[in-house]
Amino acid sequence: MTRFLITGSAGFIGFHLTRRLLEDGHIVAGLDGFTPYYDVRLKRERHTVLEAYTHFTAHEAMLEDFEALTRVAEHARPNVIVHLAAQAGVRYSLENPRAYADANLSGTFNVLEVAKAVRPGHLLFASTSSVYGANASMPFRETDRTDHPLTLYAATKKAGEDMAHAYAHLHKIPTTAFRFFTVYGPWGRPDMALFKFVEATLAGEPIDVYGQGQMKRDFTYVEDLVEAVARLIGLPPRQGEPVGVHDSLSPAAPYRVVNIGGGKPAGLMDFIAAIETSLGKTVRPRFLPMQKGDVPATWAAPDLLCALTGYIPATPMSAGVDAFVAWRRTHRQG
Repeated sequence: MTRFLITGSAGFIGFHLTRRLLEDGHIVAGLDGFTPYYDVRLKRERHTVLEAYTHFTAHEAMLEDFEALTRVAEHARPNVIVHLAAQAGVRYSLENPRAYADANLSGTFNVLEVAKAVRPGHLLFASTSSVYGANASMPFRETDRTDHPLTLYAATKKAGEDMAHAYAHLHKIPTTAFRFFTVYGPWGRPDMALFKFVEATLAGEPIDVYGQGQMKRDFTYVEDLVEAVARLIGLPPRQGEPVGVHDSLSPAAPYRVVNIGGGKPAGLMDFIAAIETSLGKTVRPRFLPMQKGDVPATWAAPDLLCALTGYIPATPMSAGVDAFVAWRRTHRQG
């Protein structure tokens, strides 16, 4: 039985990971700030589900509140910290950039300071495929340069990776940063494409399709992502012990970056077709130019994840979309 501290436990991915760890018999202290970036009621519903588990303790605090974060960590005494809390959303970073500096820079710094104090056996940090930015070489490998972020969101996540590497080097904290690729599934955020497309179609309204529908994404079903993270938890990096030629293991720290994606990008219009099939309704697309900060495609190289864990996300898009639609129909009626 392992003791975990999960930041962002009321968020989309944090909820799913926390529930998985609790079902596996672990003890989890979950921390969330319940910011109003989207409907807080959905976040509280997620925590309500988690609070049914005996070994879950909920804490409400902002990452920027170092004293509160320290109190939670001292109480939890975690063997593992999974830092998922962040100001999410690529497009929102154009509207409210300060929120990203506060949560993703100051907040992550506070988490690293807490990790320095409590000395977990493994620190895991959620990054994003957005850090690959203007990189035109595909599939994206963890060893690719990430020097040209296209949004402040991506820049803050890359900064978080760099700060985590420095702390891993200075304080010998085994650290894994994972880069997520277009995660979707039940309990998803209302600002995500799947949620917005389903809601609009059920209401008989058109959907906004950017990039004239030509974009491709390496869609990752949320339970696949959770499986990958769960496997990585037991694999803290050890300096000087790479697993192969494409390993991102740092030569200067017990630190590694890992893509979490299936390596099979699909077109946005294919995603929309899966929604139509699942809903049994015709989607009415309204084609628009690509938005600032967007990239035409994302494509994960999953080789390192597979070498480490023996696992590659593989849930078919149709099954993942069906699962979301089933959840959303029930959730709307509830």
